[in-house]
Amino acid sequence: MVDQKRKRGRKPKIPVPETLELDNTIPGPGLGPSSSPTTTVSDDVVFSMSNVELIDSVHHHHHSQSSNHERRRRGRPPKKTKLPSSEPSGSTSKILRAASPTRLLLDKPNNGPTSLISTAAETAAAAAVAARVVPAMDAVVKVFCVHTEPNFSLPWQRKRQYSSSSSGFVINGRRILTNAHSVEHYTQVKLKKRGSDTKYLATVLAIGTECDIAMLTVEDDEFWEGVSPVEFGDLPALQDAVTVVGYPIGGDTISVTSGVVSRIEILSYVHGSTELLGLQIDAAINSGNSGGPAFNGKGNCVGIAFQSLKHEDVENIGYVIPTPVIMHFIKDYEKNGAYTGFPILGVEWQKMENPDLRLSMGMKPDQKGVRIRRIDPTAPESNVLKPSDIILGFDGVDIANDGTVPFRHGERIGFSYLISQKYTGDTAAIKVLRNSETIKFDIKLATHRRLIPAHNRGKPPSYYIIAGFVFTTVSVPYLRSEYGKDYEYEAPVKLLDKLLHEMPQSPDEQIVVVSQVLVADVNIGYEDIVNTQVLAFNGKPVKNLKNLASMVESCNDEFLIFDLEYQQIVVLQTKGAKAATLDVLITHCIPSAMSDDLKI
Repeated sequence: MVDQKRKRGRKPKIPVPETLELDNTIPGPGLGPSSSPTTTVSDDVVFSMSNVELIDSVHHHHHSQSSNHERRRRGRPPKKTKLPSSEPSGSTSKILRAASPTRLLLDKPNNGPTSLISTAAETAAAAAVAARVVPAMDAVVKVFCVHTEPNFSLPWQRKRQYSSSSSGFVINGRRILTNAHSVEHYTQVKLKKRGSDTKYLATVLAIGTECDIAMLTVEDDEFWEGVSPVEFGDLPALQDAVTVVGYPIGGDTISVTSGVVSRIEILSYVHGSTELLGLQIDAAINSGNSGGPAFNGKGNCVGIAFQSLKHEDVENIGYVIPTPVIMHFIKDYEKNGAYTGFPILGVEWQKMENPDLRLSMGMKPDQKGVRIRRIDPTAPESNVLKPSDIILGFDGVDIANDGTVPFRHGERIGFSYLISQKYTGDTAAIKVLRNSETIKFDIKLATHRRLIPAHNRGKPPSYYIIAGFVFTTVSVPYLRSEYGKDYEYEAPVKLLDKLLHEMPQSPDEQIVVVSQVLVADVNIGYEDIVNTQVLAFNGKPVKNLKNLASMVESCNDEFLIFDLEYQQIVVLQTKGAKAATLDVLITHCIPSAMSDDLKI
């Protein structure tokens, strides 16, 4: 059998996607700018998903409540502070920073000592900014969460609980917004207002995994006294000033950092493994800033801080979830009473930039679009669209040969932006070119289901045990649990291929694997089988875990025969296997042979 510890292929020099709590997840197939199934936002190596880090909550454990504010997650060595490179004290950047007040002074009449003019101007400017942001700052709260993550490698139990702190802010309707990753796998969430000594218990109303936003509320009326909700502003323009407010690592009180909007485009959301509109800013965003609001010059909220880029070649690149995405989340919740998600077009597409390719497809010189490579068979659009159709337009907007559409003044953006503005169940008009003929379809949009899901959405993992064989389903959290944050290189090639390229053939299809074999006399010789897919049982294909469990439980044949990947088979005597299961459960202190969701 293949040695699964060996790395597959060459490891990139860039560090892999790292988050403080949740490691990277692979972006899904389809609508990214490069249209490859492992789409990243840019071809530039500096922005690889490997460097984007959720600016996650500050972690600490209950048993180590020390006075050190920079509490770390148990087991991770502290990162050493990188000393500044050996540039002279009068480096360019420092000269530029020192020069800016001087330039201001040159424009003023010299009617007094320079320092006094400078101080007066700065004081007035600071007072103006403070006046705008102070009322809004009182709406920013500190979020304390106790998390209890599932243990995907031992699915009948959970991991040791840990605590984290992050930021959030009050919106109208007695609600609070924060990041989804700040409250993932929560068991308790508490909120503390600015200048208060009381922590109030919060209720989680909705968690939007894809957009990394969560909505909370507090029952206690006292919490809402003297708090004004923040007002939302429009999507800012490039170079607009932004101020990020929150409770980052390094202290207990509120922190304010400011910068400008340096980029607006479709970004990879690390936590959601999706691609949605995002703002890039140059304000410092650190652990604990998660969920904090970003204000514009008028004191209106224009986004939520959620991740940052960590790489030796970059400085101060932070990312903010913009208001269109936030409003989509809020309206979705208000319309449906729950979070239903962002719809997606279940297709993989190819750019049509080559003139010969366009000619062969029968496109006229003035026609532009993208070619459909594959269609997700479980998506509603699979009924009308076909491979090799050219998508010319979506909802009346023409799509360019590189998959972009016009966006505001002089900017272009990936056409997935148009789709993400719609809601689950909405219809959209799509114009395609098929056999040199233009056809229009009205399609119903749905959320995308991956064969290997990126999240378990708070549910405990499913498992089934027979004769010491632990069967479970493959998901990204499971792969991360088994192979660490480098699972994209460490996991078996067969599973990675399905993760990156396979599409589900039916809505309930799952990848079922033998996770491990708990050694017992009945399974002697099989103990080396780990993370190997189960393809069939007694000649019948295995669709999902529930299907396998019911087939095994109701089996009266003499043998249980499991067909595994790599043409391997496992044969057990039915009576002996079922009788031995109870002993295995007792030995390993496992409460049940199957998870609750499999019990009929």
